[in-house]
Amino acid sequence: MRILIVEDEIHLAEALTHILRKKNYTVDAAYDGELGLDNALSSIYDIIILDIMLPKVDGITILKEIRKEGISTPVILLTAKGEISDKIIGLDSGADDYLAKPFATEELLARIRALSRRKGELLPDDTLNFGDITLNTNTLNLSSGKSDVKLTLKESNLLELLISRAKFATSKEIIIEKIWGFDSEVEHNHVEVYISFLRKKLVHLNSKVVINTVRGVGYILEVKE
Repeated sequence: MRILIVEDEIHLAEALTHILRKKNYTVDAAYDGELGLDNALSSIYDIIILDIMLPKVDGITILKEIRKEGISTPVILLTAKGEISDKIIGLDSGADDYLAKPFATEELLARIRALSRRKGELLPDDTLNFGDITLNTNTLNLSSGKSDVKLTLKESNLLELLISRAKFATSKEIIIEKIWGFDSEVEHNHVEVYISFLRKKLVHLNSKVVINTVRGVGYILEVKE
């Protein structure tokens, strides 16, 4: 799962980035509203953590802009303002949740998990199921039947993306944007390498799940008969 943090308090943004990465989330941080809006409009994020009081462009404006563009990414507003009126403005502008500073890290993590489940991506214990495989996105453990194997973070992120888009073929461009970032210089052969790694691990597990190539489109997860 890829998370965007838009927060001008650099120490807080860096602390949250560190905590979320330890939980195996992929995290990008923007320290002003202008950069935050540019990143959010890329539509590569699964959750956006957004401060209201930001330099250049405020959080409510960012929120309204991405909703106007049809981006439905769940947004958690972070702000020092805790009044009911501010919460109402934020929620009416398209926010999915609201957390006033100061807050406990555990509460933020719980709200992220709740929004993930609402999207249908994660089960309560941070696991994803597809066919006969189970991926634990917290421990990076992939299992099938009585067999299991440890994935790298990139492998786990890639498999999570493929599972979340199980009904659609996923292009290399989408994979690069989601896993490495829209401004990454990663090339297509990097994707091919990680697809190969995952295929080998699925074979190792004797899983019926396969990653098929859709010529000219991308990759799709399927269960072989």
